[in-house]
Amino acid sequence: MNFREKLFLKHLYWRTRPSLVEKFLKGQKIRSGKPFRIDRRHVRVGAAQVRIKLVKNPLDYVEEMHGFVREASGLGVQLLVFPEYNYNQLFGLLPGIESMSLGDDGGGTAFKHKILDLLFFLAPPFVQFAYTVFSRLAGEYGIYIMAGSFPTATGDRVTNRAVLFAPDGTLLGSQDKIHLTLREHKEGLSAGHRFEVCETGLGRLAMPVCMDATYFETFRILSAKGAEIVMLPIADPQRYNCWLALRGIWPRVQESLVYGIKAALVGEFLGEPFTGKAGVFAPLELTPGRDGVLAEAPGHDREALVTAELDLEALQELRANHPYLGDRNPELERRYFPSIYDRSKPGFLRRGAPG
Repeated sequence: MNFREKLFLKHLYWRTRPSLVEKFLKGQKIRSGKPFRIDRRHVRVGAAQVRIKLVKNPLDYVEEMHGFVREASGLGVQLLVFPEYNYNQLFGLLPGIESMSLGDDGGGTAFKHKILDLLFFLAPPFVQFAYTVFSRLAGEYGIYIMAGSFPTATGDRVTNRAVLFAPDGTLLGSQDKIHLTLREHKEGLSAGHRFEVCETGLGRLAMPVCMDATYFETFRILSAKGAEIVMLPIADPQRYNCWLALRGIWPRVQESLVYGIKAALVGEFLGEPFTGKAGVFAPLELTPGRDGVLAEAPGHDREALVTAELDLEALQELRANHPYLGDRNPELERRYFPSIYDRSKPGFLRRGAPG
């Protein structure tokens, strides 16, 4: 790192210093959240659909995230979920960023190939700032906040990491994205290699990231590990297609008998559209319309907050008595699964080198 880069990095740390967050929130006259009574029959959750806006002032980011938390808290939400890549707004602090593109033509390709270097440079101050924002918001309002996911530099790797904060503001758990998109592979991001389930007063929570929900194994593993609520942050860089969107959380919830909460990043980022619908999903039997949907954003490209109430006791009762999804065949699984997932086998299908 040359002198100019070191100087600019120092400037970024100064512009995103934690004391700014502290000062801003003190001026908001927040009614500190009181410990909520936990009733597993009535757990209120929320999912944020965030429209991405590049910010020149990091406090604009704090204000927007605070707005979601304040509204959710007012609606009695005990667990709020934010989307994937939820610090991309801070890229607006880079001079000239608006003229860059994530596209595949012209300068866009060259820029895309340098993203890993950029993330190694920017992730430390951006992650520190985002963690400060959500830790303070969780502590001030006394709710659980899954802050979304953030590219995070650790050693010689950059992973796409989701994080969960407790009502006292402490970092309760994290999850690196397991299944990367083709773009993330090309950009040099590294995949995670384990799934985590967090024990909380609300229940057992898990937080795979976006593409992870494309594969049924993800939710099956998490359900087997005891997850009751699976939170999914997404940032889908394409025009909205409702049929394509069905490859994600909705079928996974039906297969695995868990509650699902999806938060979406929408809008335009560096020349590309991001679309999606935030929502709260449940097994068919636990939804009024028997359609698997408890709540969903009305549009796929605008800001929204959706909330719903979960009954975790009813979920356990359904799991114990489901007429179709209770059967297992351990002998069959032992016979086929080890060889199917053996990466050393010549016929193993892979998109690219493992992260």
